[in-house]
Amino acid sequence: MASATHLLTDELDIVIPTIRNLDFLEMWRPFLQPYHLIIVQDGDPSKTIKVPDGFDYELYNRNDINRILGPRSSCISFKDSACRCFGYMVSKKKYIFTIDDDCFVAQDPAGKPVNALEQHIKNLLSPSTPFFFNTLYDPYRDGADFVRGYPFSLREGVPTAVSHGLWLNIPDYDAPTQLVKPLERNTRFVDAVLTIPKGTLFPMCGMNLGFDRELIGPAMYFGLMGDGQPIGRYDDMWAGWCIKVICDHLGLGVKTGLPYIYHSKASNPFVNLRKEYKGIFWQEEIIPFFQAAVLPKDCTTVQACYVELSKQVKEKLGKVDPYFDKLAEAMVTWIEAWDELNPTGPGAKLANGKAK
Repeated sequence: MASATHLLTDELDIVIPTIRNLDFLEMWRPFLQPYHLIIVQDGDPSKTIKVPDGFDYELYNRNDINRILGPRSSCISFKDSACRCFGYMVSKKKYIFTIDDDCFVAQDPAGKPVNALEQHIKNLLSPSTPFFFNTLYDPYRDGADFVRGYPFSLREGVPTAVSHGLWLNIPDYDAPTQLVKPLERNTRFVDAVLTIPKGTLFPMCGMNLGFDRELIGPAMYFGLMGDGQPIGRYDDMWAGWCIKVICDHLGLGVKTGLPYIYHSKASNPFVNLRKEYKGIFWQEEIIPFFQAAVLPKDCTTVQACYVELSKQVKEKLGKVDPYFDKLAEAMVTWIEAWDELNPTGPGAKLANGKAK
């Protein structure tokens, strides 16, 4: 039987994208060893990735992705951590925790190691409050509650689809900010979890992320990035904008804050600038697009919402650059591939839990 720190061991997969040996798992062993790992190997498929002994895992490289998805494998990015979303697709579990291989165990202000996965699970198993902001943050945490003036009719909350964690040490900055603040480190451990209000977008980071695959999995597509594409480092943010619009439409919640991980390695800001260059301009068009996006009432599944969003991407953002036409097509291909691998499972349900 799972101990208190090993919740949902049979209901959660851990997805890790990597190009290197996974020695970092040693420090995570007390927290992650009881769980099943899905490792998505990027880059050269002939390279052997070593995983520490004792971990239960399956590993997929590019050859496997091509074999499993066939022509639809074109929707999975290459030479970019966006390839992780293939792991979301092949998982058969209800929950996903995804982490990067340069993310180490953080310590709280008392010096105690932070069990990031346990906190993500707590976030996902308690409701969200997107329709009215609680000034004591998460009202469902021990020692907190709804404050005076909070409507009783909204205190049940809504199901939580996404838990977005943060990082100590190396902050998740864009290249221009990295260049002007090369020595900046995040040392602030803020002991808070917030529901992101309905109608508010956020920049989602994929390196410390938990989500309910049955509620939002088909929308967790990290786009076309990396090799052969004009943009990189916008994969998780693209997914974040899509899932937020869909969660708002379906009445689901997104939380951010705890847990923290320790982000150990700063990526090269000059390399990042090359990847982000077009995105820095494009996001000034992308953000208003998502802010204005409205989904029809008859879109009651995540898939239907996502396909509708792809049409709007093609119609509105296709004018910004032909890349978005290609991305819109890849969004549809992703849904087709998801449905092929998950014909009656997660995502083929309505938000209220009834079959499609």
